[in-house]
Parts: sequence; C-alpha cells; structure tokens
Amino acid sequence: MGLTRGTDTRFHHAEKLDQGEVLIAQFTDHTSAIKVRGNAKIFTAYGEVDSEKSN
Repeated sequence: MGLTRGTDTRFHHAEKLDQGEVLIAQFTDHTSAIKVRGNAKIFTAYGEVDSEKSN
C-alpha cells in the first residue's frame, strides 16, 4: 500500500496481498504500514499471526 507520511496521510495505491503475506498497519497521527512475506510469527497486543511460506 502506498501511503504519504506525515500528519496528512493519503493512500497512493492499493496492493493485493499474495498467499502467505500479512499486512500490518498502525493508524495514529502518523500512519505506517508494512507487508511481511515468508515464514514469520507476528506478536501484537491483540494476539499472534503466523504467515505462511508460499511454494
């Protein structure tokens, strides 16, 4: 996902997630996002997410 940075966050474009990919976004005064690929275990305050390695 393409985002502008700063206090005026806007989306540039959307991106499709492939199998095994996880998108993590943080929506605060400064929005940020990251896409995780491959084998990963993601720990958050809300629980755990396992991504899958695509073949």
